[in-house]
Amino acid sequence: MKPRIAIHKFSSCDGCQLSLINLGEDLLTLASRVEIVQFAEAGYLAAEGEAAEVDIALVEGSISTPHERERIQTIREHSQLLITIGACATSGGLQALRNLDDSRDEWMSAVYARPEVIATLAHATPIAEHVKVDYELTGCPISSVQLLAVLKSLLAGVAPRIEQEPVCMACKRAGHPCVITSRDLPCLGPVTRGGCNALCPSLGRDCFGCFGPLPEGNTAALAERFKADGLSDEVIARRFLLINSHAEPFRSEGLKWRENDYE
Repeated sequence: MKPRIAIHKFSSCDGCQLSLINLGEDLLTLASRVEIVQFAEAGYLAAEGEAAEVDIALVEGSISTPHERERIQTIREHSQLLITIGACATSGGLQALRNLDDSRDEWMSAVYARPEVIATLAHATPIAEHVKVDYELTGCPISSVQLLAVLKSLLAGVAPRIEQEPVCMACKRAGHPCVITSRDLPCLGPVTRGGCNALCPSLGRDCFGCFGPLPEGNTAALAERFKADGLSDEVIARRFLLINSHAEPFRSEGLKWRENDYE
């Protein structure tokens, strides 16, 4: 019997699901080895819906509404393994920026004609704050190569190896000049997980931290370098409080500079 896989969407832009679709022939090969029972983006809808029993559930998106909070519990109960894919699922993503602002009612009134019909939670949060997560794949979007490698490992009965090195390592291997030392750009590469093959630095741009923070990255030292290069406290805060604003240590470092509490 083939392993059963489901792909679920929560609050997100679908970019991580598209990374899976963009695998092309590799996706067709994967589909021959598993039974995809739920993948709305690709047209697969399980008859049992989110209560379908699966071996692996891939979850994209943050928990932003009461309904999503209920759905993720159902999915977890019926999944042997649950893997979060992308910044929204692993750290709240861009939606979590609203966690930094107390004026939710004000902007909802400005955007929606009838804000009272909008059901939303006070905060947008990652999946792991609500249910047990077995593996996390970061990125905005994720690396389809990383995802395929993780699925292949699991299908072979091997614990997957998820990259834990900084973006700088990819820069060094590819021979890209460091944009911090050569151009004084506020690059987050030294404190950001690899996985993107240093895409932005390869184009002469600074890393924006799409793949999330390294758990032990020295964000304080990097922020001090940004300050020495002339960046204002507000700009330094925004470097960390962006795509992965809800993830540590980006969150605490960003709030420290936002609130001028770094002395």
